[in-house]
Amino acid sequence: MMKKGDVRLRGIWWGGFLLLFGFLMSLVWADGLFALDRSTDQLLSLFESVFSYVQDHYVEEPDPEVLLEGALEGLFESLDDPYSEYLSEEELRDLSDTTRGEFGGIGLYIAKETANGGDAGYVDVVAPIEGTPAYRAGILAGDKIIGIEGESTMDLSIDEVLSRLRGEPGTQVTITIKRGGDYVFDVTLTRAIIEVPTVRYEFLPEHKVGILRIIQFTPHTPEKVEEAISAFKARGYRGLLIDVRSNPGGLLDSVLEITDFFFREGIMLREEGRTSEATRTYYATGDLLVDEDIPVVVLVNRGTASAAEILSGVLKDRGRGTLVGETTYGKGSVQQVQLLPRGGFRLTVARYYTPSGVVIDRHGIEPDVKVEEETFTEEQTALYGELLSSGRITEFVVSHDVAPSEEAIGSFISRLVAERPEYDPDILRRLIHAEVVRRSTHPPLYDPDYDRVMEEGMRILLGLMGGET
Repeated sequence: MMKKGDVRLRGIWWGGFLLLFGFLMSLVWADGLFALDRSTDQLLSLFESVFSYVQDHYVEEPDPEVLLEGALEGLFESLDDPYSEYLSEEELRDLSDTTRGEFGGIGLYIAKETANGGDAGYVDVVAPIEGTPAYRAGILAGDKIIGIEGESTMDLSIDEVLSRLRGEPGTQVTITIKRGGDYVFDVTLTRAIIEVPTVRYEFLPEHKVGILRIIQFTPHTPEKVEEAISAFKARGYRGLLIDVRSNPGGLLDSVLEITDFFFREGIMLREEGRTSEATRTYYATGDLLVDEDIPVVVLVNRGTASAAEILSGVLKDRGRGTLVGETTYGKGSVQQVQLLPRGGFRLTVARYYTPSGVVIDRHGIEPDVKVEEETFTEEQTALYGELLSSGRITEFVVSHDVAPSEEAIGSFISRLVAERPEYDPDILRRLIHAEVVRRSTHPPLYDPDYDRVMEEGMRILLGLMGGET
């Protein structure tokens, strides 16, 4: 059986829709906490009998706390839900570290399994975090981590993977990446303090378009988005392009506040669970920030997850935004985190639905205009993967104090093609550009020459604005 999944450097698990980013409450084992029917009472009595028998008769004296912890782990694994799990005290501490928004690691959002398929057992890269060691090393959404320091990740839980990836800043870790069908390579990364950014924005005066990149939904994201929209208004913007590609999610309150900026009234989201506490409908409050005559285009990809899917799905569902890109990740469930006297657990208690009843969980949001991000064929992956692994492109880029000139790039490409005539100069130029962007402190938001999803999104937006396409 596949072990527990995760997403958000701990996962989107709760990068996603954790209603309470802190812990909800302390759970104490008191009479009356759960109303037990007779059947449940009998099952608990059976468990108590087996527990006592094992404790009294096993060939070696077992630790009762270890027995209980193992039973709790099995209970959550039996749910076959990658987002529900028992948490040890150490895992709770790690989770708390992550919520503070700063930790020692390599900068990846990961999952043990994906809603859209994948190699069972291996670890999926949902998205690299901009500006981190993994991002600068060129690790991509869709890559699979199949090994860490020579150890296969097939049988590791997501928490075991995280414990191996995280560590003291300045220390190194080598991971084995599988890209595409057959290309496998090692990457050695130096851990660093990971600070998760939230929002970047840019105004294009020639088009009167505001570009808003939402990287993650945190408590500060709404005010940053409001700051961006206000800046666009001051410049007389006529169109808005929102980029939530590789956004792993974040806080529900944050994304609801931002979604509210686009509507005067009506349903924004429905949350449905088995209890009345877990069933709720969220309505627009009328706090309109983006005028209704401003056309909106949203860029999405397979790394757009959880809270980012809420924003994308609601804008599409209510006809307020046009989605361009790939089908999103498919994480639309709510987890609550409960504390035990020692350790705790998180449990899926509800799922989210768009106003028209579209299920996000395990399905994702389909774009209005499908544009696949550029990928290599198997043959190209092998050919250019060898070049990337050699480090020659990285060495070329870092040998220049600033971005290499066109003349220098052209000369370098000519040398490479002379060595390997099968190299495509256009692909080499893209690889060099990608390396320059990864090493930039402020990578460009608008990069249509090297980003066909952005290019198509802008073309559609200009058409909606009544401009040229």
